[in-house]
Amino acid sequence: MKQIPQLSAEEAAQLVPSGAVMMVGGFGMTGSPVHLLHALAETEARDLTYIANNIGEPGLGGGRLLRNGQIKKAIGSYFTSNREVVEAALSGAIDYQLLPQGSMAEAIRAGGAGIGGFYTPTAAGTALAEGAETKLINRALHVFVAGLRADVALIRARRADAAGNLVYRMTEQNFNKAMATAADLVIAEAEEIVPVGELDPDHIHTTGNYVDYLVEAKTTLEELGASGDVRTLRGKIDERRMRIARRALAELNPGDVVNLGIGIPTLVADLIRPEQGIILHTENGMLGVGPAPEAGGALDYPVNAGKAPVTALPGSSYFDSADSFAMIRGGHVDVAIMGGLQVDEGGNLANWAIPGKPLLGVGGAMDLASGARRLIITMTHCNRDGSAKLVPRCTLPLTAVAAVDLLITELAVFAFESEGLRLVELMPDVSLDEVRARTQASFRA
Repeated sequence: MKQIPQLSAEEAAQLVPSGAVMMVGGFGMTGSPVHLLHALAETEARDLTYIANNIGEPGLGGGRLLRNGQIKKAIGSYFTSNREVVEAALSGAIDYQLLPQGSMAEAIRAGGAGIGGFYTPTAAGTALAEGAETKLINRALHVFVAGLRADVALIRARRADAAGNLVYRMTEQNFNKAMATAADLVIAEAEEIVPVGELDPDHIHTTGNYVDYLVEAKTTLEELGASGDVRTLRGKIDERRMRIARRALAELNPGDVVNLGIGIPTLVADLIRPEQGIILHTENGMLGVGPAPEAGGALDYPVNAGKAPVTALPGSSYFDSADSFAMIRGGHVDVAIMGGLQVDEGGNLANWAIPGKPLLGVGGAMDLASGARRLIITMTHCNRDGSAKLVPRCTLPLTAVAAVDLLITELAVFAFESEGLRLVELMPDVSLDEVRARTQASFRA
């Protein structure tokens, strides 16, 4: 069997020319080819187009290329996790194109399969669909998304054999698997390279015919950034937020496949008991998410969509981001629980952008809002300045149109029905007058 050339990270980085369109695997710093990126930061390559979910962390991974001024344009889904990317976008130092996370994953898979593009209901009616070709399919508006290809893909695997076959670890599949198929030159960084025959053919995720060069490099905790230790990601928990999370849990049934967004929804995960039979899904490629570990990081555990290490329950499974979003769009996720900035009387949701700030962090929200069978929004009833979040019509950029089924705040629970917005229940020690005074939207009590 053909042997794939093995290079040092420095030698491999020299293969990336200035002006290259480059795909980079990873979700946060998990599954990121950090050694290749740091070696590339030492080269003269400039004017790079960087296709990835995010651009590392400040000074780490792709963040080092950004600091060097090597990136000309970024195409991705969630750039707000690196404040230096936001600064670069605001200053005009880089151009950028934002894609919903599932659309991006599928665009890469389409590019790798020689498919020109596809139609998806994700983002229909939102700012990200402005100017895009649309089509009515099965009475629902769909947006056309072109396939994505690159000159170079830098990816990361747990193990490789000398023939270029790759095996990923836990949630490190993310975008790596699809990106390996969608570039003219593929360089795979692996924790370990073994002789041909040592990998079980049943366990290979990426076949060697996609891979051009191999680099062996071991990841350290420091190179995992914020995901290196779960203790760095734990925030404050207050009773108001926990009240919302507990009420959201009451909406879930045994056997439900549930996706939890960042913020208040993540608190639901720590309330779920194994005997309840609720199956948690995370869009970066895992089914069967368990609670956060007491200690440890992404070298020992998978990570969730908030890039936090989590445990894996018995029966858990891992897959790549493209398959994960196919689950969502295909209606195989029963419930999505996510946060909100605004919800209006028509069940429209705004939860990803604020006017005056760059539109840099949509993530998987649009895919989940339009793809899950039931959408529950958990949010505080008002903003910090006392202004209402439940309004007659959203004024913030929309995430999804007429998608919300249930809204839970610390004051009340509302259902969105064909007859309009209905108050389902008041939270303990809350009066109807208080809810009316703090709600702009019209509702039936």
